[in-house]
Amino acid sequence: MGRVTERRRVVRIRGGAVVMRPDTLVAEEPLEIRLNGKPLAITMRTPGDDFALAVGFLASEGVIAHASDVRAVTYCEGATDRGPLPAVAGGGSNTYNVVNVQLAPGVPVPDITLERNVYTTSSCGLCGKASLDAVRTATRFPGLADDPVRVRAELLAELPDRLRAAQKVFDRTGGLHAAGLFTIGGELLDVREDVGRHNAVDKIVGRALQAGRLPLAGAVLLVSGRASFELAQKAVMAGIPVLAAVSAPSSLAVDLAVESGLTLVGFLRGRDMNVYAGEERVILPSGPASRPKA
Repeated sequence: MGRVTERRRVVRIRGGAVVMRPDTLVAEEPLEIRLNGKPLAITMRTPGDDFALAVGFLASEGVIAHASDVRAVTYCEGATDRGPLPAVAGGGSNTYNVVNVQLAPGVPVPDITLERNVYTTSSCGLCGKASLDAVRTATRFPGLADDPVRVRAELLAELPDRLRAAQKVFDRTGGLHAAGLFTIGGELLDVREDVGRHNAVDKIVGRALQAGRLPLAGAVLLVSGRASFELAQKAVMAGIPVLAAVSAPSSLAVDLAVESGLTLVGFLRGRDMNVYAGEERVILPSGPASRPKA
């Protein structure tokens, strides 16, 4: 297993003073995900929770929905069918950068074509692959709009600080995104850090799947950074009713949230936030200036 952090020499300039010293950086390595032995995708990730990342990715893609859909998850040798993975030592030794997910008997295997066998970056997920119709038809948990959960706006405002307090690796590197899963009462159920927001979410979803907790009804998912279409897609596929982000959502993320019944909150900073969809789930603060204008 690769390390979560690595040390590198850095020249620091502070107030005109120059100091040469080691610095702690977040590790980034490629992970190839194989399905029944066939290469499916490569993602750049922070090592750790690789099995959860792999099954979470498959859950987000609609391939699996329950722990019983998976027969085994194992590491493979580092050489792929196309040669050694980039930035990985060759020779066929186990680099812990290739994971194979073996489906249980009877679970349908999707058609692994060149369209699906894509390179996934740490910033965009499966860029341009999915559509609103594809997500709507692929989800195993179509009752998202009927989830009766409601959450106070004041509580949402507290969640970024709670997530930030739980980011142990970020404290050492300053270079990681995070995803946190909360109850509507504000209890932190799980937190994962990674160089990619979508990887952190896949790890959250994968761990929930392994524990038999999908769909994640009544939960709030908070992500650092922006809310892209891919992150909204992953929330919908996992049955999460509320997705909040500290930055902006994309237009396609809002469209998906409206169509699927997902509550989408952006620019969650202090007591300020924008609710882009599913506002009926957010209990607004009381006061004469708190009601939305018609």
